[in-house]
Amino acid sequence: MTSASNAYLLEVKQLYKHFPIQGGILGRQVGQVNAVDGVSFKIKKGETLGLVGESGCGKSTLGRALLRLIEPSAGQVLFEGTDVTQLNAQAMRAMRRKMQIIFQDPYASLNPRMTVRTILEEPLRIHQLCPTPAARQQRLHALLDYVQLPKEALSKYPHEFSGGQRQRICIARALAVDPQFIVCDEAVSALDVSIQAQVINLLMDLQKELGLSYLFIAHDLKVVEFISHRVAVMYLGRIVEMASAQDIYQHPQHPYTQALLSAIPVPDPTHKAERILLQGDVPSPIAPPTGCHFHPRCWKATDVCREAYPPPTQQSQDHLLRCYHPARGA
Repeated sequence: MTSASNAYLLEVKQLYKHFPIQGGILGRQVGQVNAVDGVSFKIKKGETLGLVGESGCGKSTLGRALLRLIEPSAGQVLFEGTDVTQLNAQAMRAMRRKMQIIFQDPYASLNPRMTVRTILEEPLRIHQLCPTPAARQQRLHALLDYVQLPKEALSKYPHEFSGGQRQRICIARALAVDPQFIVCDEAVSALDVSIQAQVINLLMDLQKELGLSYLFIAHDLKVVEFISHRVAVMYLGRIVEMASAQDIYQHPQHPYTQALLSAIPVPDPTHKAERILLQGDVPSPIAPPTGCHFHPRCWKATDVCREAYPPPTQQSQDHLLRCYHPARGA
C-alpha cells in the first residue's frame, strides 16, 4: 500500500504564469496576460489527469510551465518532493530525464534533416546514456518496439512517415530517457480519428507497461474520457472543477463543465440531449471579469458571482469545485 508521503508523483501548488504586455516609446509594462492564474493539482504514480477547456484557457501554457519550458511567474511544482522551479540549470537537465513532453504537431517537433536514428539518439547523448554503440542500438530497437515501428524506420526521415507514425516517433523520443511523467500536449488532435484511437491505445499500453503518469491536455472530451482517471476543467487560467472522470462526465456540477459536455455528439438519433449554448466569447485574460470569471456567460450568475471568485469546495472526497451555484444531483 502506498503511503501518503509518496502517493503523488507531481504536486502543483498555486502556479502562476503571467506574460507582460509592453507599450509606449520606452517599452514599459502596461499590463499582463494572466495565462495561468493560481492552479493547484496532484497526479499519482501511474495516473492520467485529463485537462480540458476552450482554446486560450491556458492549458498548454500550464503544461510547458510544469517542465520549465517557460518559466512560471510564481508557485511550486513538486516532483517526488523536489521543487522543480528552484533547480539550477544542471539540476534541471537531470530532472528532464524524469519529465518529458509530446507536442501537438508531430512534424513540426521533428527535425526534417535528421533520420529517426539521429532523433532518438540525441536525448541519449545529451543525458549520457547508452555510451557504447551496441547499447545504443539495443535501446533504439527497444524504443521502436514500444511504439510498434519496424527497425527499418531508423534510416528514414520524418517526411517518409504518416502523421500517426511521426507521432509514434515523438513518443519514442520522449521514452528514450526512461521518464516517469509525460505531458501530452494535444498529442492526438492533429491526427485522423482512426489514428487517434491507435495512438491513445498505445499511450495506455505504455502506461501499464512502464508505470507512466500523464497530464493529458486536449479539447476532445471523448478522448479525455477514454484515457483519463481524473479530469480537470480549466477556464481562463483557473481550474473550476476537478474530479474522477466518471464523476465529471456523469455528474458535472459547474455550469461551464455542463456546457462543455452538452456539446459532445451522441451517436443515437433518438437521443434528445439539451445543448447548452454559451453566450458571448471567452473574456480576455488581460482583463478578466471581476468575481467569477465565468459569470458573464453563466445562466446561473447572481450578484455574489460578480463580487468575489468562488472559493474551492470539496463536493466529495475527490471532487473539487469553484462555483456558488453548483448543480445538485446532475
